[in-house]
Amino acid sequence: MKSKLASFLILCIIVGLTLAVSMETFAADETHGEGGHFRVDGSILPIWSIIPFVGILLSIALFPLLLDSHFLVHHGGKMSLAWALLFAIPYLVVFRGDAFHDILYIYLIDYIPFIILLWGLFTVAGGILVRGTLRGTPMVNTLLLLIGTVIASWIGTTGASMLLIRPLIKANAYRKSKVHLIVFFIFLVSNIGGSLTPLGDPPLFLGFLHGVPFFWTTTALFPHMVFISVILIVLFFIIDTFMFKREGGIVPDDGVNEPIRVEGLFNLVFLFGIVAAVLMSGSFKWGDINVLGVHVYWQNITRDVLIVVMGLLSLKFTPFSGELRQSNEFSWEPIEEVAKVFAGIFMTIIPALTILGVGTKGALSGLIGAIQQPSHYFWITGILSSFLDNAPTYLTFFNTALGKLELTEAVVPQILSGQLTEPHHLEFVRLLTAISVGAVFMGANTYIGNAPNFMVKSIAEQSGIRMPSFFGYMLWSVAILFPLFVVVTFVFLR
Repeated sequence: MKSKLASFLILCIIVGLTLAVSMETFAADETHGEGGHFRVDGSILPIWSIIPFVGILLSIALFPLLLDSHFLVHHGGKMSLAWALLFAIPYLVVFRGDAFHDILYIYLIDYIPFIILLWGLFTVAGGILVRGTLRGTPMVNTLLLLIGTVIASWIGTTGASMLLIRPLIKANAYRKSKVHLIVFFIFLVSNIGGSLTPLGDPPLFLGFLHGVPFFWTTTALFPHMVFISVILIVLFFIIDTFMFKREGGIVPDDGVNEPIRVEGLFNLVFLFGIVAAVLMSGSFKWGDINVLGVHVYWQNITRDVLIVVMGLLSLKFTPFSGELRQSNEFSWEPIEEVAKVFAGIFMTIIPALTILGVGTKGALSGLIGAIQQPSHYFWITGILSSFLDNAPTYLTFFNTALGKLELTEAVVPQILSGQLTEPHHLEFVRLLTAISVGAVFMGANTYIGNAPNFMVKSIAEQSGIRMPSFFGYMLWSVAILFPLFVVVTFVFLR
């Protein structure tokens, strides 16, 4: 293991030197250029500058398979730091002040609010506990998935997953066939259910941070979400009924019949507080503060502070060491792992966003030129979301669409609220709908497509359920989800 890590570090050093030389060659001087809010000119960045971004994402996918299944838990932070420094040091050496601005911008505007929201929803949801005797019949299991799908858009896919995965596992402790329960739970609760608000799924929250109105996703994605959710829930009921009957169709009676109840419901007040804080930040404009050249808006600072306060209040009234959280098996490990890994992802994504932000003027002009129709954006965003993680992938193609249509982020709110209705404005609406659906839906294709997927898998395995391997899980998603995505393409995205 140590020798493999040493080889990895040596590879990082070699790639870092290559990047520094290549960027120095392309950058004749310190250039202020195009590419949204980034100062480094995306048109002069070489394609090689995205190597650390690709590297960190491949590391997330492959290292747990090749080195250690618990690699991300024990070494995810170090791996993330290595790739981040691999990009940041050459970038700072070559572009100096402009590079520093770009790095500060991605963390202040995107990463910190992203992690604060995840932490808030994770913390508050961890204080809500479902108790009682649940019998894992097809009807009960289907009802649990339906509830999770409905609430995921409002307490987040992370919050809904953490709230319901243990009750689902406990209810089906007597069942022999359990893998399909977890797989469909990941499909619906950990991914597709989060389609309707920026609270639901990380990519939509990043869109909200970049000007997408809060309720735009509710109306734009509602038909797609209901269509695929209904089909999946019906399909799950059929499969679970078949499995249940094959096992005898009998629910064992252990003599315990505790009424179903939900404890810690006062945490809903804190959840509503988080929702109100996010809504507030999208409704008011209170000016900004200049942080070393990055303009941070006061309403966004207020939102993040309020989310932290809601999380701290939840911890005060349902303490970390308290009975509710202990019964929920609550720990900080999942959110810590996400925070460490995503710190590197957001650093290394800078050149990809910058290059894509200049459209056909950048090193990825061929890719941008090949992506024309909403269906193209749906599939390219979705497939990359499956293997890279849907949040940075969404942000990447959000910028691609803007660059392709020669639009700026400043006009996004007016376009999506219907104030601007020129043909290229309407085309952006179609493209963003496809990007949003692709990122949220296809995050379910693999364990690494969305942050809750790995959390759910880990909890299931801790409970004794033998989950499929990375590629074994993909057999489920390819067989079940891909045909539905083809239907979604023809019905909604032609």
